[in-house]
Amino acid sequence: MDSRSSIKKIVALLLLLPALLVACHKEEQAVEGVAQSAVQAEQHAQATATVLDQQRAQLALIPLPTKSMYVDVHEPSAWANPFLAVGVDMITLRILQPDANPSTVGQGTLLRLEAARRQELELRLADLDQAVVAIPAGAWRYGRVIAVAESPLAAAKDRPKLRRNMEAVIRQLNDLGIVVEEWPGR
Repeated sequence: MDSRSSIKKIVALLLLLPALLVACHKEEQAVEGVAQSAVQAEQHAQATATVLDQQRAQLALIPLPTKSMYVDVHEPSAWANPFLAVGVDMITLRILQPDANPSTVGQGTLLRLEAARRQELELRLADLDQAVVAIPAGAWRYGRVIAVAESPLAAAKDRPKLRRNMEAVIRQLNDLGIVVEEWPGR
C-alpha cells in the first residue's frame, strides 16, 4: 500500500510539474513586461525633459519682466503682453503682434490699427506650452510675463474644475520660466 501511495504522489507531482513551469514562465513574462514599461517610461520622461529644456532655452531669450512697465495696467484690454483667459475646457490666448513698421509715423492711426494686430487663439491645456513658445519675441513688451485670468463665461458649478485648470496653467508657465500676473490680482 505504501508503494501505491508513493506512486500516486509521484504521478501527482509529475502532473503538477508542467503547471508549475507554465506559471513560472508567465511570472517571468510579467516581470519582463514591467521592466519594459519602466524603460519606456524613463525614455518618455527624458524626452519630455529635453523638450522642456529646449522650450526654456527659447523663452530665456526674452528678457525678464519689468514690473514698472505694467504695474499701472488695470484693464485686460490695455495689457500689451500675452493674456490667457482660462476656461473649463479651453484656454484663450490673446496676443498683440508687434508692429512690423518700425517708424513712428502714423502709429495708432487708422493706417496702423492696434486691433488689427490683436489675435486670439483657442487652446487645449496640453498645447499651452507649445503655443507660448511660438509667441514672437516682439509680443513680449513687458518682458517674460503673462497675465492669467479665469474666463468670465464659466458657470458657477464649474468653479472647482476652472480653479484646477488655473493652477495647471500657472504651474506650466512657471515650469517654462514665465512670470504669471494673475488677474484680478490687484
